[in-house]
Amino acid sequence: MALRGLTSRVQLFGRITTLGSYRYSSNLSSQEIFDRESKYGAHNYAPLPVALCKGEGVYVWDVEGRRYIDCLAGYLAVNQGHRHPRIIKAMREQLERVTLTSSAVYNDAVGEFAEYATSLFGYDKLLAMNTGVEAVETAVKLARRWGYDVKGIPRYQAKVLFAEGNF
Repeated sequence: MALRGLTSRVQLFGRITTLGSYRYSSNLSSQEIFDRESKYGAHNYAPLPVALCKGEGVYVWDVEGRRYIDCLAGYLAVNQGHRHPRIIKAMREQLERVTLTSSAVYNDAVGEFAEYATSLFGYDKLLAMNTGVEAVETAVKLARRWGYDVKGIPRYQAKVLFAEGNF
């Protein structure tokens, strides 16, 4: 990927505004990226027709060099902005120690984080997760436990209902 001179524009809800003057390019066009993902991807959503290749702060760039304000923020996964220097520094420091440990074992960071977060938010406990699937799984387990312990549902008799098309 290379930087090339080009006026870039911000597109936000159909309005286009010129903001910058450089281009971040890929070897593939947006259409080539759309076609490849369409051919090999699992298609769990219909993505917006934008092929992003770079992010900085609140901005993202597509492969043709157009600059956008990132109003999606990875569905809140990057609401702090892209490539924040303090976050990158903290990530590098952690990666130099250990990349990831399973929740099947203890590590030296989770207890400290849990103590800090529970006192900050006034909760008794927390469960750190990295996906929505874990959140739903935990919610189901908690609801079942509540049904058994509070409602008196006989053990292994709880039924869990899910709504179709709720995403």
